[in-house]
Amino acid sequence: MDIFLEIRKRLQSALLIIREPKQGSLPMDVSLTPSVLKMKTLEQCREIKFPAEVRLVPSSLRGLQYISGDGIHMRLLVQADLNKKLVTALNQSLQAQKCYVFHCQTCGEIIVKERKLLRVLPLPSENWNALVEEWCCHPDPFANKPLHPGENDCFIGDTHLLVNVRSDSCIPGPEIAQAETHQLSESHLESKPKANTKIICKRCKAMLGETDSSGTTKFYITEIIIQPSGRDFDMIPRSQFVQSVIAQCLVELSSARSTFRFTVQGHDGKTYILVWLLNSDSLLIESLRNSESIQKFSLFEGMESLDSNNIGIRNAVKVLFHPCIKNRNIELSSSWENDIGVHSLVLPSQTCLELLLILLRSNHSLPPSLQYMNSFQIWFLNLDFVMVFGFDPCGTFG
Repeated sequence: MDIFLEIRKRLQSALLIIREPKQGSLPMDVSLTPSVLKMKTLEQCREIKFPAEVRLVPSSLRGLQYISGDGIHMRLLVQADLNKKLVTALNQSLQAQKCYVFHCQTCGEIIVKERKLLRVLPLPSENWNALVEEWCCHPDPFANKPLHPGENDCFIGDTHLLVNVRSDSCIPGPEIAQAETHQLSESHLESKPKANTKIICKRCKAMLGETDSSGTTKFYITEIIIQPSGRDFDMIPRSQFVQSVIAQCLVELSSARSTFRFTVQGHDGKTYILVWLLNSDSLLIESLRNSESIQKFSLFEGMESLDSNNIGIRNAVKVLFHPCIKNRNIELSSSWENDIGVHSLVLPSQTCLELLLILLRSNHSLPPSLQYMNSFQIWFLNLDFVMVFGFDPCGTFG
C-alpha cells in the first residue's frame, strides 16, 4: 500500500493517490488526518506520517474516485512550508579572485587544477548580435567579434561555460591537452585534431566540451562539477545530476526570459527532445516500502536514506516532453526550431540521449493516469541537488 502525493506549493493544493492495492486486498478503510494517513485491509494495516512541513486539510477533500490501474484518487488543500528556498545552479555564484577545481562529473577525475578566476561573468543571450543590429544606427561595432574569455576569466552561458586554458600561469604544468595530438600522457584529457577539438576525459572517455584555436574551451555544465579548492569531491549519481542541472536551467530561463518551451539539441545540431515546462513548484512525496520500490521510482534513485516511514520527498519541476529521435515528431520539431519563443539547450549528444532515457524510463513509473497530457508525455525533473557554478552579479566586463 504505497502513495503518490503531488503538492503545488503556490496553489497550496495536492493530488493524493493511494496506489492500487494487490488483488484481494479490497475493501480498504482509509483514515486521513492533517499529518497521518492510515490504510487498513483484511490482510494488513499501514500508517504513513507526512513530513512536519506538510499538513493536509481533510475537510477540503473532493474528487474522490477509484481509477483502475492507478488506485484511489483524491484532491485536497494542503499547508506546505514555503520558507525553504532552493539554491539553483545559476544563483550559486562562482566568486572572482578564488581558486576552483574542475572535475569530470562522471568519474571525478580532476580536469582543471586550482584555477584562480579573476573574473566570472554572464554571457549575453544567444541572439545578442541580432539585437545589436536592431538598436544600432551605424555599422555593428561588435560584428565578427566573438566573446572570448581572457586569461583566468570564466564566462557563463545557459548550458556551458567558457574558460581560457591555454595559459598555465595559475599552476605549473599542463592542465588540458591543447596540442594537435591524439593523447598526452601528462594531461587528464585526450584531444583530437579538428577545427573544434573535443575535450574528452582521459579516464572515462566522456565528452566534456570543445576547444577552438583561440584557446577558448567550452565546458558543458552537465559534464563537470566545479568546487572550491580543498573541498573533497562527492560523487553524485549521474541520472540525478543530469535531471537537476536541466531542471535548474529550465527554472532560471523561464524566469529570466518568460519562455516555457525548449528544444534539447546535441552538439551535432540534431534536436533530441522537445520540452514544455508546466510548473516549477511541485513537491513530490512517495512511500517506498523497500529497495525494489526505490529502484522503481527513479526520482528517488540514489537516495541513501529515507525517514522512518520510507517516505521519499523531492522538489521537482513538471514538464511535458516529446522524443524526436528516429524521425519522430518531425513536423512539430521543425515548427519549434523556427519559433522565436522556443529556447534551445545545447548539450553533448550522448547527454541528450541520457536525458531522453531518464525521461522515458521515469515516465513509466508514474501512475498511468499521470503519464500523458494530450499527446505529450509527463515527467517530474528533480530539483534538489545543488551545483557549484554561476556568476558573480558584481562582476563587470572591462
